Amino acid sequence: MIKLVRYHRSLVVTSVLVTIVMMILFFAGQPVAKVAIVGGAFLLLTRSVKADKVYREIDWPLLLMFVGLFIVVTGLETAVLKPETIAAVSRVDLTSVPVLSAITAGLSNLVSNVPAVLLLKPFFANSPDPQRAWLVVAMSSTLAGNFTLVGSVANLIVAQRARAEGVILGF
Repeated sequence: MIKLVRYHRSLVVTSVLVTIVMMILFFAGQPVAKVAIVGGAFLLLTRSVKADKVYREIDWPLLLMFVGLFIVVTGLETAVLKPETIAAVSRVDLTSVPVLSAITAGLSNLVSNVPAVLLLKPFFANSPDPQRAWLVVAMSSTLAGNFTLVGSVANLIVAQRARAEGVILGF
């Protein structure tokens, strides 16, 4: 059975044009945050869909989970990542790609990949090659997100949507 999808043609055209302009500005060297906020603001100001319709589509429990996740991460940073802890962990050879990858993968599957990256941030302040460390963390946390269901919030979103359709995903 083919299900026809309704869409707002003008919204699609506007979104595609804004995306193309944003990509051009990104590659032209404009600050990512500035381009993103201006693009998002333009889409909000030129919208043709009523706000109450948009609000009905928001997954409020998921939004609440994100808020809680970042509150927990901030709590961990404040309570656990004291200078002594950072100094103790810094004794581990974080310049070694296998070690950093293993730590990132383990942490990603413990607290999810985005919070793991946020928790690892203080350990690269005095790194001899911070760019390489960030690349290793980016690679490891992205791949680790596929190890388990809790490795990435995206996995949880898919599992929740699948459950609504009667499909149960497990570890």
